[in-house]
Amino acid sequence: MRRLLDLLYEASAWLAALLMVGTLLVVLAGLLNRVVPLPLAGFDAMAGYMVAAAGFLALAHTLKRGDHVRVTVLLHSVGPLQRRILELLCLTVALGLSGVLAWHATEMAWASWAAGRISPHPDRTLLWLPQSAMAFGVAVFCVALFDEWCRAIDARPVEVVSHFDLDLS
Repeated sequence: MRRLLDLLYEASAWLAALLMVGTLLVVLAGLLNRVVPLPLAGFDAMAGYMVAAAGFLALAHTLKRGDHVRVTVLLHSVGPLQRRILELLCLTVALGLSGVLAWHATEMAWASWAAGRISPHPDRTLLWLPQSAMAFGVAVFCVALFDEWCRAIDARPVEVVSHFDLDLS
């Protein structure tokens, strides 16, 4: 199960990276469009959808790598019991909030698909496409938070690979 979860987080990060490259290409195409008119339109809207989707798809991977903002100074300044309580409290709140966001994002994408909503921009994008990427990203983030919450409940240390060397001695 651990390998499957890690693969899910990694795949989500790769999708986010591909969308960021796609964003670059769309922005460059938009710049080119100013010099040589292209048969496509709505470059700004497409870039916006890609950036939003990439941001949500990268959430789980950044959580598991410890790249989210954490109050490590506070966590290192309290005892083990208080640290565990704080981690459980924070993970519980984050899991609840991300669960609500995932539910509503999925519901929004489903409603857009059912109603056939399209972007009001010249690109005429089916709105359920970028909304589904957002909903999927938040859902994977929920899975990662639940993964960390289970680790904290089992009294295993929360997996965070910190890039910052904190020496509080």
